[in-house]
Amino acid sequence: MLHRNLTTTLARIGFWLCFIVSVTMAILPVPPSLPIDSFGDKFQHVLAFSVLALLAAFAYPAAPRWRIVERLSFMGALIEVVQSIPALHRDCDIRDWVADTLAVLVVMALLAALRLPRRVPPPAFAA
Repeated sequence: MLHRNLTTTLARIGFWLCFIVSVTMAILPVPPSLPIDSFGDKFQHVLAFSVLALLAAFAYPAAPRWRIVERLSFMGALIEVVQSIPALHRDCDIRDWVADTLAVLVVMALLAALRLPRRVPPPAFAA
């Protein structure tokens, strides 16, 4: 039980750190150069959202996978809307949102195919 709680806690910390970094990098007017820049913008989107999906699955093991897909897809769409603000000098591209959503769907499908056990929360009140 302690091992499972530690894994969940570490995954939650990792998820929220990655979430903050991803959103920050997405809304910076001039994000810093990264070694992966040569792979292209879509690769960055797929990598970021794949990692977020994997961490979310381990951070929130009782959450339905469709809920994780829904929330991360919404996050990707919201990032694109924010990037349309002229002052940010960023480009809003629906294909980026599609790449984000597909990355999350692929990770969730792989986790489902691996049939990793899901932890169900205990009932609120024992009868």
